[in-house]
Amino acid sequence: MEKALKLSLIAVSAIFISMGYAEESPQTHEKAEKKEVQQHKGHAKHWGYNGEVGPENWGKLDAKFHMCSEGKQQCPIDVVPTKDANLSPLDLNYTKESKSVVDNGHAVQVNMQEGNIFVIDGEPYELKQFHFHTPSENHIKGKSFPMEAHFVHASKDGNLAVIAVMFVEGDANPTLDKIEKEFPLEHNKAKDLNFSKESLGEILPKDKDYYKFMGSLTTPPCSEDVKWFVFKNPVTASKEQIEAMHKQINKENNRPIQPTNGREILE
Repeated sequence: MEKALKLSLIAVSAIFISMGYAEESPQTHEKAEKKEVQQHKGHAKHWGYNGEVGPENWGKLDAKFHMCSEGKQQCPIDVVPTKDANLSPLDLNYTKESKSVVDNGHAVQVNMQEGNIFVIDGEPYELKQFHFHTPSENHIKGKSFPMEAHFVHASKDGNLAVIAVMFVEGDANPTLDKIEKEFPLEHNKAKDLNFSKESLGEILPKDKDYYKFMGSLTTPPCSEDVKWFVFKNPVTASKEQIEAMHKQINKENNRPIQPTNGREILE
């Protein structure tokens, strides 16, 4: 049990490092980034989305990334349900505001104030951050989307849960306007960003039917045993908003679809 807890806590730390989670001030974030670079010097290459540091080579870059090539429950996947489980509504208690926005070199990420809770089987998970991928990482029944947001939650024991929201072109999203108002962002320099819980709700679909499955982080170290909840219904963003997000990220930051390996996907 102690070993499993240590591993799960490592996974939490890893996602905040790999996605550039800024827990405190921009200065703290810069120190963490410098530390990460120092850790990679001499024994591993920093991961990316193209070429020799791209997804097909993640498992070779660092021993800590071995799950990227060896794991059997990797994400993203093409979400095709295998079982009708009559899933209960998600128990979301998002009551706090955002804190900051940062381009961490891999994604545009919005860091959250403490206190936004997602209860899973009686266990509280706190929303730490959400970030964007253009185009989407997951597919739904073979369909790709122009953008996807991942809402990353962690429990006190270090367990992880991700809620995924797909975007389609349509009406402009007011919450995206608040985020993109801070563009352009300098890499690894967080900017203060404060929007309300109501704004957070506007980036989630009104109809919250979802798919549920077990998976992994979609970035190194690709740790598994992550609980995934993918909303069936997308939200809209204007063509200009999606293009602005892609321009800020300045690359396609989606890991290729991974095998489901017989995974159960509930709806």
